[in-house]
Amino acid sequence: MSIPPTPAVPAARPAAARARWTPARVLGHALVVGGGLLMFAPFYLMLVFATHGNADILSVPPPLWFGDALPANLDLLLERLPHFWHNLGWSFYVALAVTALNLLLCSLAGHAFALLDFPGRDRLFAVVMATLLLPAFLGMVPTVLTMAWLGWLNEHKALIVPGACGALGIFMMRQSIGASVPRELVEAARLDGCGEFAIFWRIVLPLTLPALGTLGLITFIGSWNNFMGPLVVIRDMDLYTVPLALRALQGSGQTPWGALSAGAAIAVLPLLLLFVLASRRLIDGLTAGAVK
Repeated sequence: MSIPPTPAVPAARPAAARARWTPARVLGHALVVGGGLLMFAPFYLMLVFATHGNADILSVPPPLWFGDALPANLDLLLERLPHFWHNLGWSFYVALAVTALNLLLCSLAGHAFALLDFPGRDRLFAVVMATLLLPAFLGMVPTVLTMAWLGWLNEHKALIVPGACGALGIFMMRQSIGASVPRELVEAARLDGCGEFAIFWRIVLPLTLPALGTLGLITFIGSWNNFMGPLVVIRDMDLYTVPLALRALQGSGQTPWGALSAGAAIAVLPLLLLFVLASRRLIDGLTAGAVK
């Protein structure tokens, strides 16, 4: 007796193909794209306003495409802020100095808290973490009084020294070192006669480069955008950092919004370039330890 042939069963579509156009997936993509456009909108409008004059910017509706007033806005910016390029240089100087000191001091502190056993280590670390709960404005008056007592007012070291080390950086480096550096490797180096600073320099730092990159990027951006610090310690306009110099444009009289947008666009460009160059390092540092 002959067996009837089994009817062919159509091959199942891959799971990814079946789920490609589901309503939930489409909605998720739409939310991500909408959120990205919403976050990009202020930067786009800043670039557009940098190419228009006040009359166009204050019109209803405002312009949504580029104009031809960028040279005039740059001339007005340099006329109202003749030290603008000096201010930009001071911002680079302060941000680089604060970043370098944070990378060094926070990594050293993180090494001590993660790999060294000394009396009161956990209590001291708890005190350091408790400072994260304090508002930044709470330490403003003591900082200014200290800088005045040291004679550092109207000098950039009054911005660099107080920002040279932070509790967030210490926490990040302590967690990264604890997760990335095997204890056995450190103990083997000590048995071979390697000093503690040599262990830090030759073993710890190479294994924590993602965290160092993340900390450096966060610190540089925070220092670059710092407004309150320069506001309370810097007096001379030629020593202003960029945020304080741009705020000086909003003085008495009509604010030149086009010139202000042009200056803000110039100030944002280094941050955008830094983020593009270091975005992979930032993501690696933020996700380090998330997947075992």
